[in-house]
Amino acid sequence: MLDLKFIRENIEVVKNGIALKRAEDNIDAILALDNQRRTLIGEGEGLKAKRNDVSAKVGQMKKAGENADAVIEEMNSVKMRIQQIDEELKGVEEKLEELMLTVPNVPHPSVPVGTTPDDNTSIFEWGEKPVSDVPLKPHWDITSALGIIDFDRGSKVSGAGFPFYVGKAATLQRALINFFLDQASEHGYKELQAPIVVNKDSARGTGQIPDKEDMMYVATRDELYLIPTAEVPVTNFHRKETFEEKDLPIKYAGYTPCFRREAGSYGKDVRGLNRLHQFDKVELVKFVHPSTSYDELESLRTDAERLLQLLGLPYRVLLMCTGDMGFTQTKKYDLEVWAAGQQKWLEVSSCSNFEAFQARRMNIKFKSKETGKQEFVHTLNGSGLALPRIVAAIIEHYQTPEGKVIVPKVLQPYTRFSVID
Repeated sequence: MLDLKFIRENIEVVKNGIALKRAEDNIDAILALDNQRRTLIGEGEGLKAKRNDVSAKVGQMKKAGENADAVIEEMNSVKMRIQQIDEELKGVEEKLEELMLTVPNVPHPSVPVGTTPDDNTSIFEWGEKPVSDVPLKPHWDITSALGIIDFDRGSKVSGAGFPFYVGKAATLQRALINFFLDQASEHGYKELQAPIVVNKDSARGTGQIPDKEDMMYVATRDELYLIPTAEVPVTNFHRKETFEEKDLPIKYAGYTPCFRREAGSYGKDVRGLNRLHQFDKVELVKFVHPSTSYDELESLRTDAERLLQLLGLPYRVLLMCTGDMGFTQTKKYDLEVWAAGQQKWLEVSSCSNFEAFQARRMNIKFKSKETGKQEFVHTLNGSGLALPRIVAAIIEHYQTPEGKVIVPKVLQPYTRFSVID
């Protein structure tokens, strides 16, 4: 959520940000409600002061033996108007908060302007794409021949997008999770095991609602949401808390299964492991000082890239354009791994800075040593990493002509085997 004062003082900047993110512009309605709110507050405060004066006058008149009926009637009239104002103010503030939640974060000046993925900027590429004398196979052909991922039985049990990982594929998944968590721990992230369902306040705090309701599974009877990412519970871990400035930055790593309805996702780009309704992911979350948040974003990106380099998987980094960035971010990088059997790039991590947008919704602050005042922290997160497309990339990158898959060396101490066959 943006600061209302910031909106009042930067109307054109905010409106431009809304246009760049192709969101609904409710700024004029917000400003009108804000003016109405301030008018009501002013009138209410004036009447409350008058009520206090009249109440004191009544006491003096009664003490002097004077008839105070007219003054009491006036006081009752003032009291009724104060009650009306309080009711009107409550309604106005509810409408104002509802509209404030529809305002997206303002893109950072370094973000390229654009409307489609074609407008994203490729800023870095690492690794050699494998070359083969024979066409490399996509992972679904390899996993089917090896019998290590069962999409059909997953569909029978739960529906499309809920595969079974079998035998060595299941072990590979577990190895990747432990490897990612160990790497995060080595670089200063504290591990959290988080709930996989959250309440509405938590979903609102990180910006999933009112923006991505259609993407989430809902346990309607208990009014709980299945998490789309560990970002939601882990960032809410410190909701309504205040840090000491000396404790920043605070860094967490959390593994969870993730659940996404992925409404409207169909076609060849969602085949196999490319897009699932349930998948595993390790998420990296930071709470940082506002003055360092963009340096922390670069550090976060480095932490995610390191994993791909250790796995030996070619990848590229995209700086996302304004129209492809999302509602809550000010700046976002996507890391895309090369899927050799499909001859395409697959996103495996998004590293984002939200500045104070989420912290303001969740009321997460720090006490400034310089001013002694409480200020909002900046929050960041990034996938470190999402597993399905990593598994797909490993299978396609390390496939052999005999139909086997070589396990990356850094994972072999975790899997305790070197070949999937």
